[in-house]
Amino acid sequence: MRPLPPPRDAAQRKRDALHRLEADEDAWVSTVTAADGAPTLVPLSFVWHRERLVMSTKGSNPTARNLTARGESWVAIGHTRDVVLLHCTVEVLANDALPQDAADALATKLGWNPHGRAPWVFLRFTPQRMLVWREENELPERELMRDGGWRV
Repeated sequence: MRPLPPPRDAAQRKRDALHRLEADEDAWVSTVTAADGAPTLVPLSFVWHRERLVMSTKGSNPTARNLTARGESWVAIGHTRDVVLLHCTVEVLANDALPQDAADALATKLGWNPHGRAPWVFLRFTPQRMLVWREENELPERELMRDGGWRV
């Protein structure tokens, strides 16, 4: 069994989580259907803009339909040995309703811009709870955000 790295303090985990939110491009987005609660898990690319995740998908996709109906999601960034897990409220915006600076940030980071292109919609995730851990020794203090406010 390999030795675990020492646990990071909460302030370091917050810095690491913010770095991951700025630097990473892809996240796993979990939703459920309104009708029967069937789960859906999809990878989507994102940009961290003004303390929100901004993503885009086709409005006809199950993810967009589920988020429109339920308005919340769990989002996972990273891998199992360094994860940022966010519970978010979600807004589904028409492809021309996202503020231009957010659309530009997404386009700059990802190299394409769905702004104004039907049938794409924008998804804007506002974190309400954030859990960050690297190994088992960080689990007891993994909650860095609660009710939309930083605990650190």
